[in-house]
Amino acid sequence: MKFQIKHRSKNRLRVHMCQRHMSFEQADTLLYYLHEYKNVTFVKVYERTADAVISFVGEEGDILRLLSDFSYEKADVPAVALENSGRALNQEYQEKLMGKIAFHYLRKWILPAPIRLAYNTVRALHYGKEGLKCLAKGRIEVPVLDATAIWVSMLRGESDVAGSIMFMLGIGELLEEWTHKKSVDDLARSLSLNVGKVWLKSEKGQILVPSATIKLEDEILVHMGNVIPFDGVIVDGEAMVNQASLTGESVPVRKVEGGYAYAGTVIEEGELTIRVKAVGGNSRFEKIVTMIEESERLKSNVESKASHLADRLVPYSLLGTGLTWLLTRNASKALAILMVDYSCALKLAMPISVLSAIREASLYNVTVKGGKFLEAVSEADTVVFDKTGTITKAQPTVREVISFNGQEPEELLRIAACLEEHFPHSMAKAVVQACEDKGLHHEEMHSKVEYIVAHGVVTTIEDKRVIIGSAHFAFEDEKVTILQDKMELFENLPAEYSYLYMAIDGKLAAVIAIEDPMREEAQAVINSLRKAGIGKLVMMTGDSEKTAAAIARQVGVDEYYAEVLPEDKASFVEKEQQQGRRVIMIGDGINDSPALSAADVGIAISDGAEIAREIADITIGANDLYQIVTLKLLSDALMHRIKSNYRSIVGFNSLLIVLGVAGVLQPTTTALLHNTSTLMIGLKSMNNLLT
Repeated sequence: MKFQIKHRSKNRLRVHMCQRHMSFEQADTLLYYLHEYKNVTFVKVYERTADAVISFVGEEGDILRLLSDFSYEKADVPAVALENSGRALNQEYQEKLMGKIAFHYLRKWILPAPIRLAYNTVRALHYGKEGLKCLAKGRIEVPVLDATAIWVSMLRGESDVAGSIMFMLGIGELLEEWTHKKSVDDLARSLSLNVGKVWLKSEKGQILVPSATIKLEDEILVHMGNVIPFDGVIVDGEAMVNQASLTGESVPVRKVEGGYAYAGTVIEEGELTIRVKAVGGNSRFEKIVTMIEESERLKSNVESKASHLADRLVPYSLLGTGLTWLLTRNASKALAILMVDYSCALKLAMPISVLSAIREASLYNVTVKGGKFLEAVSEADTVVFDKTGTITKAQPTVREVISFNGQEPEELLRIAACLEEHFPHSMAKAVVQACEDKGLHHEEMHSKVEYIVAHGVVTTIEDKRVIIGSAHFAFEDEKVTILQDKMELFENLPAEYSYLYMAIDGKLAAVIAIEDPMREEAQAVINSLRKAGIGKLVMMTGDSEKTAAAIARQVGVDEYYAEVLPEDKASFVEKEQQQGRRVIMIGDGINDSPALSAADVGIAISDGAEIAREIADITIGANDLYQIVTLKLLSDALMHRIKSNYRSIVGFNSLLIVLGVAGVLQPTTTALLHNTSTLMIGLKSMNNLLT
């Protein structure tokens, strides 16, 4: 597609697509297309100007070729990404905001005073009703204060002042609703399903097919550690299913034949055959939106404190108003307190700050499931990294297949890929990819495949037990033996690789050497986290002591632990917490799930195992570990903004009260200044923290 470069700087481009403007669908298509490219770290597309801002790593030429190859017709975008993009929502609320402002001032300038009085009286009745409802429940909270301020103004014959108060309250409510809905929708969209391929049961056995080809009443097989891609009836199997994405409850639920499975839930143990009953993405999206909106556990402490503090301050505002009137007998001075309260700004600014930060995080391909996790990241002093797929590259590669039983390496690779393709792990993906790269076709030749977490895979081929997995699994658990004439070959395996061991009938058949190079940015990320205030950086891995020590020296962590099991990682996290530390755990595999769940903040890599992403509190992209640093800086900036908002709200409103009680400012002026400051703080809280 034709485009023009409007501005370029290091690793950043602003381009104009050669068209006058874009439709919402076109803008979202381009956004999704660019985001999918591994070297793109940030994209924003402006539909009105047909511009796109792109941040990237690597060569600029790769991005220019990517843009040249783009076309709206050929881009493959999931329907849910287009149906719930948020652009229509933005336009809707922009029009509402402009309409509300225009209507207020036109009414004020054009309508005669009697009609304005009647209109303001009708509107004031609504606020009065809400205040009375609150009192009827035995609570003196913000609605009572709002109603009092409005009706005191009305009774004093200051209808326009009451109208201005209601206008500012309406603007604040609209802005909060807009930001909240957009942030929730952004979060829900990023959590929505994006399952590329699924196992379809057919007459020929299990076939791996694109999820877009699945139809109603098809039967699909979902293995342990994988996300359930569609709603449906369970027709076979038994499993423990994590439904936290829908219910907020992390305790797995037992599912058996005859039960119902929901899209987006994850199988922790077992496997299920499901007859598909719904293939659309919207139901999943709507369920997530409902869960997020209803889940109080996702709110940060500062949000909850702000909300409670706002309500607790209301009686004091009313008391101050009454005392001032009793002492001075001056209604204007008393109203100065009533017209100025802290609660309005506190309730508006804090949630908007948090939700805006969550939205901003999504621009960096970071998905945060609630404000409390940003607060926890800011407070964290310990970070624990899994090695494979986190500190090392997300896409390890097979360097060599070494035969130990006389079979051809390609045949052994074919068998290994046949087993590994069922399970989500970076090393398993490397084996499958190597098989594809060599053009090797591997039909299903085995019986049921069993996955043993942090160990390996077990199955039967032609009545022979076949296993593939770690050294611990092969030689300690399975007691695999090595042919005597192959011992020297085994003892001289290169130390720089990680290995998978495959055995057939208890004898070592193949050793698969996996190159698992460290990420180029890993050392810089460790140093940046240390500078950002993280006091303890730890690496944990199931790899050998020799491999772990080499990586730890290169990357510069404070501590490392080798040959650990999933329960060891979780125990380490809990031990650190008992010592008063706030812990972030970063991982990508099924074996990281217990530690991700135990940590104060669990961060999963986006192309890791589905169960890791489901359990994690935050998900980052697979292409750039710097997103962890960005997340830390964003969290710190959010806490700084919240503290700054507190100081601004308390300081400015206290000044207004003092000036009002002193008679320097009239109630109408203090009300205007108070509402204007509330609006300004709310708008400021919507600004990006880092850009």
